[in-house]
Amino acid sequence: MFGVSIGFLLIASVLWAKFGLNLGVDFRGGSVAEIQFTAQRPDIEVVRLAFSKTEFKDTTISLAGSDSIVIRGSQLSEAQHQALLNVLSTTFKDAKPLETRFDSVGPAIGEELKSRSMWAIILVLFSVSAYIALVFRAMGRVLNPWAMSVATLIALAHDVLLPIGLFAALGYWMSVEINAVFVAAALTIMGYSISDTVVVFDRVRENILRGMKAPFHEIVHISVMQTLARSIATNITTLLSLVAIYFFGGITIKYFALALIVGIFSGAYSSIFVAAPILVWMVKDRAR
Repeated sequence: MFGVSIGFLLIASVLWAKFGLNLGVDFRGGSVAEIQFTAQRPDIEVVRLAFSKTEFKDTTISLAGSDSIVIRGSQLSEAQHQALLNVLSTTFKDAKPLETRFDSVGPAIGEELKSRSMWAIILVLFSVSAYIALVFRAMGRVLNPWAMSVATLIALAHDVLLPIGLFAALGYWMSVEINAVFVAAALTIMGYSISDTVVVFDRVRENILRGMKAPFHEIVHISVMQTLARSIATNITTLLSLVAIYFFGGITIKYFALALIVGIFSGAYSSIFVAAPILVWMVKDRAR
């Protein structure tokens, strides 16, 4: 299973390195407006042609859902914002345009948000490793509790890199942007991944402290099997809710749900096929 995991990580890393992340206005600054047409939505090329004759000719226009468009460009003042809406209301009056979302972020704020997001993720990783080492300190006479921290962090990296690779591809082929919502999704994925891994490790600790007489790798295998039903039930119920949000929720949370679907599925997988085998490998190497 290490081969399968490494293969997926290589694919995700190549996609990330090749395409990069399509950062949204939250991180790079600018404006984004989502327009819903309550009547029939005009052809996107017609909309682009109409904007090409105005001061908003450098904006990027893309489709959203079945009846909306998204307009992205440089930061707009309130006067420019109203002028943009006026272009839509006069040119496409019969389509009845209605603005459902507008965000405008300056470059300085975008850089600050990017920096804070990175620090939030680093703080989470440090806190998780210290917490697991503290909680499993009673295992010190059997194995180094930091081994569990290392195994957990590797599983976390696995679970976060896969959605990043997916969204690098979606950003290149479908213009999906990375915004603050994606950071929230990444932190949520970390929480679920840690939860699944800690449940397995805690059962390993219980079995060892209760005096189970078996080689370490067999104890880990038994612990995984004892927690397997719980992990499957918990993750399936969560995934069912996320699938419903993805298909029936609004466009603003659609890709948030997609990131969680990939990350939570990966978290359930990694707790069994990444974190637990790495722990066995580390302890086995230490014993040798």
